[in-house]
Amino acid sequence: MAAFEKSYQDALDSGLLPGVSMMASNKEGTFKYSNKFGVKSLKTKEHMQLDSVLAIASCTKLMTAIAALQCVEKGLLDLDADIAPIVPEAGKFGIITAFDEKKEAVLVPKTVPITLRQLLTHTSGQAYDIITPVLQKWRESRGEEPWTGETMSQKTCMPLLFQPGTSWLYGTSMDWVGQLIERVNGGETLDAYMRKSIWDPLGMKNISFFPKEHPEMMEKLADLSALGPDGKAIDFSHFDITYGAKECIGGGGIYTSVEEYMKLLQAVIREDTALLKPESYVELFKPQLDETCKKALNDLLLNDEGYRVIFNCMAPPEARKNWCFAGLLIEDEQLGWFKKNTIVWGGLPCLIWFMDREAGLYGFAGSQVLPPMAPPILQLHGHFERGIYEMYDASKTK
Repeated sequence: MAAFEKSYQDALDSGLLPGVSMMASNKEGTFKYSNKFGVKSLKTKEHMQLDSVLAIASCTKLMTAIAALQCVEKGLLDLDADIAPIVPEAGKFGIITAFDEKKEAVLVPKTVPITLRQLLTHTSGQAYDIITPVLQKWRESRGEEPWTGETMSQKTCMPLLFQPGTSWLYGTSMDWVGQLIERVNGGETLDAYMRKSIWDPLGMKNISFFPKEHPEMMEKLADLSALGPDGKAIDFSHFDITYGAKECIGGGGIYTSVEEYMKLLQAVIREDTALLKPESYVELFKPQLDETCKKALNDLLLNDEGYRVIFNCMAPPEARKNWCFAGLLIEDEQLGWFKKNTIVWGGLPCLIWFMDREAGLYGFAGSQVLPPMAPPILQLHGHFERGIYEMYDASKTK
């Protein structure tokens, strides 16, 4: 048993981790790793499998970015055009700057348009209300709860935090990208679009924004758990991770398995033209932030406690980072681990993926544990990533 596997087993034995599935491979397919530990449900005690269906949350964003670039290829969207003619409600409140003595929000108009490129790079000014105190206060002033409502407009129509293109903040930008894709495709749902344009071409099964519509997925669905006060996982299967959404959440609504998601990562690292043209892969992978926005990103990931813990995806906070359409770009090589410009991202209930294009290596570890990106679980996934590099290096010497 490898050291990282023992770490997972120890976490199972201690009650910290209910279950996890993980896979890794190299670009050529000559190196493959897969394993699973524990259970997919603390209620039923059914074993976790590689095909257990998980809420992958923000791992959805990679697919939404690919779908957007497909629409750019078709001439349906333009990376640098104003999105207002298609989604006029995005940014309609302007920018929130303060609250007055009546506890009402002070709003100023945005002076520049929001573009698809800004949405794909989180430089649009959009933020998540559930992690942004000023937006929580704005919701409260309107008698609303954060991130509630059945529609994406209810969840995402909020003031901006800064003028588009002038800073970096993680938020609802990719949810708006999902809305753009639906509207320029005649109202076709993002689920239907992705099935036709991404999932079916790659042979991806058991994947949907709406698992309840697919009995075969519900049979494989893993339950959510949460860490209790004693650090041990308890059943949390009652929690709705979509907060009642009845529309496709482009930034985080897909359910699928580690096994199926690996088909996506394989296609992307191989630059499979079933998904995108070569020039679109160049756009997908290239660093997108200017120096101002890059500084904002790195300052947050280094100095903000919440961002440092959750959003570095186990890369050292001090490592220089940028953003590409595919995810967080780690610019600095990590010796014995990531090569330069490795792309990483994850999903709220403690999922993490990586794609190292220089090493030709990629992998995914998935669990279903709250709170979001819980450090004890992420540390385990970090051991997995490093262990995969050790295994891969060892395989090349045989």
